[in-house]
This record gives sequence, structure tokens and C-alpha cells, in this order.
Amino acid sequence: MNKTKFDAIIVVEGKSDVDFIGSFIEADFVTTNGSAISRETIEYLKKAAEKRTIVVLTDPDSPGKKIRDSIAREVPGVLHAFIPKEKAIKRHKVGVAESDKETIFEALKHLIPEKTPAKPSLTMADLAELGLIGQADSSSRREELGRRLSLGHANGKTLLKRLNALGLSKEELTDGRK
Repeated sequence: MNKTKFDAIIVVEGKSDVDFIGSFIEADFVTTNGSAISRETIEYLKKAAEKRTIVVLTDPDSPGKKIRDSIAREVPGVLHAFIPKEKAIKRHKVGVAESDKETIFEALKHLIPEKTPAKPSLTMADLAELGLIGQADSSSRREELGRRLSLGHANGKTLLKRLNALGLSKEELTDGRK
């Protein structure tokens, strides 16, 4: 079987993720071995980020978010790939290895940078005006937007950061282009 070449280091949580993704993507992988990501792994990723692209693809759950946040705090320039939780559940288990090939390819097509632009265009007031925070159905609106833009699950503050990282404007969100 021909594998798709992906010229980046993909950070995943464990061996089952590497086995699954490695069955159809040729890439370099780093495993965190769970949420207790070691100092050694962080230091390796920092060094690797000087010459290579680092893509974080963790499980769509709270330990996955913890790992993602730890790496983002310490490793400059990482990119994030998100998989929707509903597409990552199999046999009552949530994870990257429980998703499917198409979901992984989709996530890798929509990489989100960690850093926000110098002048973020969106504010919390914009999110409130768009109904993405502060309303009874805001959570479901954020979920829908997150699904459309491959942003993963996000509370209001995290959504604002991710939308600004993409450089999206309020107009782009309201006129249906996004």
C-alpha cells in the first residue's frame, strides 16, 4: 500500500496512534506516552522545531488538551491538528487511534498555528455578538463552527485564540464564507 508522505513531526499520545496513522502516512512520530510528557520529550521537540514543522495531534479529551497546552507553552511555532470527538470514539474509547483515515487526513489539511497575529481582529465582544458566547445555545454554536473549521472543541477564550490564529475577521464569520 502506498503511504502518503507528510513532511513534519507528528506528536501523538501513544504507540497505538503511531501504529494507526503510520499504516497510511509516512512521517516522523513522537509519542508523549500519556499526559505526563517528559522534560526530555519537550526538549527534543524544541530542538526539532528549529528545523522541522511540529504538528500536535492528540486525543480530543482533557488529557489530550493538557498535552497540547504543555507543548504549545514550551515549543515555539507548533501547529495543531484537531479531530472531532464524535469521529474519534470506538468501543467506548476516545482517541486518535479510534478515528478513521479520512478524519486524520482532514485534520492534517487544517493545521492551526499556535501564535496569534500581532493585531487580532476578533474580540470577546465579537464572539458575544455572533452568539458564540453568553447565550444558552453558544456551546452548540461553537461546536458547529469548530466542526466546519476543524478547530476542535473550544470554550470561548480558546475559540477566540484559534480564530485569531487563522486571521479570520468577524465579517468572514458572519457572511457565511467560513
